[in-house]
Amino acid sequence: MIEGEKVILAMPQTFMNLSGESVRELVDYYKCDPSDVIVAYDDIDLAVGKLRIREKGSAGGHNGMKNIISHLGTQEFVRVRVGIGKKPDRMDLADYVLSRFGKDELLEIKAGCDNACDAIALILKDSAAAAMNKYN
Repeated sequence: MIEGEKVILAMPQTFMNLSGESVRELVDYYKCDPSDVIVAYDDIDLAVGKLRIREKGSAGGHNGMKNIISHLGTQEFVRVRVGIGKKPDRMDLADYVLSRFGKDELLEIKAGCDNACDAIALILKDSAAAAMNKYN
């Protein structure tokens, strides 16, 4: 329970690019509407720890989000993006997103994750718009 709402917290065990399969199965099993889904994920286009919340939108080049949108058949669900920063030149993207944060980034990413948790609680208590006003 978060803010009086029954919540299912799921971390798909599929490859990230196939996250939509797990999300679709959860939506079907619990008979919820895709608009009830909140997806939290990493974003290389945001500075480390920075949040960006949207009520709907495209995948923005994120393959996991493309798969979720494809399996849900809609872009109409809330997403909470947590910045992990741009990848260094000449580094493979997969290697970058799977690498550990440096000591200097750990405090920023922890604060970002804490803020993401607080933002999701605010979305459940009030609205995505309220969370966007506070955290974007």
